[in-house]
Amino acid sequence: MRESEPISFAGAEGNRLAADLWGEGNGPVAVLLHGGGQTRHSWGGTAAQLAQSGWRAITVDQRGHGESARSEPGHYSFRDFADDAGAVFRQVGERYGTAPVAIGASLGGLSSLLVAGEASAPPMAALVLVDVTPRMDRNGVAGILQFMGARMEAGFGTLEEAADAVAEYLPHRPRPRSLDGLRKNLRLDPDGRYRWHWDPRFLSGPRPVSGGGEGDQDALIAAASRIAVPTLLVRGRMSELVGEEHAKEFLSLVPHAAYADVSGAGHMVAGDRNDIFARAVLDFLDRLEAA
Repeated sequence: MRESEPISFAGAEGNRLAADLWGEGNGPVAVLLHGGGQTRHSWGGTAAQLAQSGWRAITVDQRGHGESARSEPGHYSFRDFADDAGAVFRQVGERYGTAPVAIGASLGGLSSLLVAGEASAPPMAALVLVDVTPRMDRNGVAGILQFMGARMEAGFGTLEEAADAVAEYLPHRPRPRSLDGLRKNLRLDPDGRYRWHWDPRFLSGPRPVSGGGEGDQDALIAAASRIAVPTLLVRGRMSELVGEEHAKEFLSLVPHAAYADVSGAGHMVAGDRNDIFARAVLDFLDRLEAA
């Protein structure tokens, strides 16, 4: 079995979205959307396990991230990402003949949630939210944005310097022996410095991801209350964003949703404990297929 095949989609603004297709044949399809500041490569372990289980897994670089095009007008609101997500889900349905399961971490989860709750006919078969709910810990959100913005302009002199910053921010995660994974989240600029592989206007542009405030939260809560597709919420037990109270609130909004709490994982659940995370997702998908 080949590892993955590069493919692409068109976003809501006609923006090119880079993606990888994992798996072969005519199996069911899952679309995996990463969190803010990450790239599609953060899903490599999960996508490989899905492919080994007979699924076709599509990992996507969201707008302004990785190898996907940056938004020319600098549009990076939750709504903009949701518009792209809906466009991808519909194109997957047309291209592969089946509605995909949406698996979204953090920003990717919020984008998918809006599509699931607001579309009159959701272009997805099911929804998996990875450590994200409409209401989250504000200090945790602020901490992530602060980490992302701290070296956004200055960058890093070496990959090791970037690895030191990540290790300081995520002290619970064992430091990887290889820097190849980190390399994929960075770009080497002409000045010889490494910078995160996302558009700085994601945080500082005319329509940044954090610009919607309470309005975004209200829209997410309203969308969650209208979700009808099968849903799974996966929370990292050590999450700095989603506490037990946030999970309980979500489950009250979406009473048919299943819930998995992954021990030993923080907000980056798939990166912290991919073995447990992938098993929880596959168990959920197995139940869907059986039904």
